[in-house]
Amino acid sequence: MAVGEFPLRDKIVVVTGGGSGISLAFAQLAAARNNQVIIADLRLTDEAEGFLRTACKTSERVIFTRCDVTVWADLQNLISVSENEFGDVPDVYIAGAGIFERTDTSYWFDTESERYACIDINASHPIKLTRIATRALLNKNKHGVVLIISSSAGLYPVYPTPLYNASKHAVVGFVKSMKPADDEEDIKIVCICPAYTATPLWTPDLKEQWPVPDALALTAHSVAEAMMSLVQESKYPGGTIMSMSGYDGIKVVEFEDYWKLFAPLIDSSCTSLRKILGDERG
Repeated sequence: MAVGEFPLRDKIVVVTGGGSGISLAFAQLAAARNNQVIIADLRLTDEAEGFLRTACKTSERVIFTRCDVTVWADLQNLISVSENEFGDVPDVYIAGAGIFERTDTSYWFDTESERYACIDINASHPIKLTRIATRALLNKNKHGVVLIISSSAGLYPVYPTPLYNASKHAVVGFVKSMKPADDEEDIKIVCICPAYTATPLWTPDLKEQWPVPDALALTAHSVAEAMMSLVQESKYPGGTIMSMSGYDGIKVVEFEDYWKLFAPLIDSSCTSLRKILGDERG
């Protein structure tokens, strides 16, 4: 079995980082297709607040819940919010919250005293959300999709921002590893790696540091449209890594399928995890 075609209509969608940027654009597209949408973020931009006000005046079901993605209890709470507000667990999980390296989150400035925020927000949060989603979907015997927003920085090395790049590489490797979940658990886990995108993440000081020509900038809406395809279309199975840029368009990144090389070891290596997931299935 595999998820296959997955029309995004009349479903429940949760979007972390949905208060702005690409995640907000996806939430808007999802709401326009008659889905019930949970925007999970620390705060809302003016654009997001306007969207929520408008949604409340129509039949669209859109809610905001405060969520600190570095707090795993907040991520788990998204399941409870969905069940309380919409009567079921989400069908689609968008891990979109993310930060860039700034003075206070930089490897080179090294001002953080206990842990790296880039790793917690960009890597640990989407990985944990995927595990929470897997448990929730299995318990309800539902098919579902998890989409993680990475970055072109997850495909290439960039010396000035090693933490950001490491965090984005981490989720690319994670999604590649989760490819079998599509066939094994009917849960499709995919990833998009957009290049420079015009969002609030790019503040004036960052634009000055990284002077990317405006002509090469993606829009949040165009990335969200690509995410829609990635979620819905069967030609993008679990484990798909989609790259997108203003200079190279949309491509599926090809990797060696090492899972096939280890085919003789699949049954033995998966015995324990199949038991764990079997116990979680409702």
